[in-house]
Amino acid sequence: MRGGLASLSGIAALAGLFGLASTAAPAAAPRAAVADPFPGVAAAYEVRIDGRTRWSAHADQPLPPASLTKVMTALLVLEAGRADAAVVVSARAAEATGARLGLRAGERMRASALLAATLIRSANDACLALAEWVAGSEAAFVARMNERAALLGLAGTRFANACGHDAKDHRSTAHDLARLAEAALALPEFARIVATESAVVRTEGGRTWRLASTNALLGRVPGVRGVKSGYTKRAGTCVIVAAEREGRRVLVVLLGATDRWWDAAAIVERAFDAARVASRRA
Repeated sequence: MRGGLASLSGIAALAGLFGLASTAAPAAAPRAAVADPFPGVAAAYEVRIDGRTRWSAHADQPLPPASLTKVMTALLVLEAGRADAAVVVSARAAEATGARLGLRAGERMRASALLAATLIRSANDACLALAEWVAGSEAAFVARMNERAALLGLAGTRFANACGHDAKDHRSTAHDLARLAEAALALPEFARIVATESAVVRTEGGRTWRLASTNALLGRVPGVRGVKSGYTKRAGTCVIVAAEREGRRVLVVLLGATDRWWDAAAIVERAFDAARVASRRA
């Protein structure tokens, strides 16, 4: 990350590093064809202000979403309810690869704790344990994911697994992920978890983990409230960032990002600048 995270305290000056001046497009314009204000920041991106797309590039191109997939997993888990239920970790979940807690087969853990591990730490073993608990198997859960995607109108999205591993038929778009994130953020428990910088979770047997959020902007860029980061070899670095200031909401989705934290922080600042200009002109 250019300059390091410590430099984010002066993030308001980042727009100058992009050579960008604040301008305002018509507030109601849907994804208008305009010059790309952030060339090269990602393979695809979308920026929303108060739920409306302000800037985007290649936002309908299907790409690997990495662990941004877990936003859909969390949405289905929360919609299933029973957050206090105990989940038994299967041998398959315990063998999950990538980011993980190190759960053991047969351990019992509250669904709420597994969900925190899934969203805060991006733990694949916790994610898979939840998918199997909700639907009986990962395959059945994935079918529910795709049904829910269709109901949300996510035309460019197709899931092949619950946690975001690279797979031939596993894809989404920046536009779809923005819509998905907004649907998930409407659930208070989801919004609370993704805004959490650190938490402690434990199994019923007493094994304990202290989780630190994978979102490097939490607590460093004013107003950031989540949402999710991801990385795989095919997807590259990806992120969804939600922020709120003075009643205005900004959502940024970057897929295949060049420098996700620095660029996402700069885009958030640019979006709030644009929102303030639009408010003055209204």
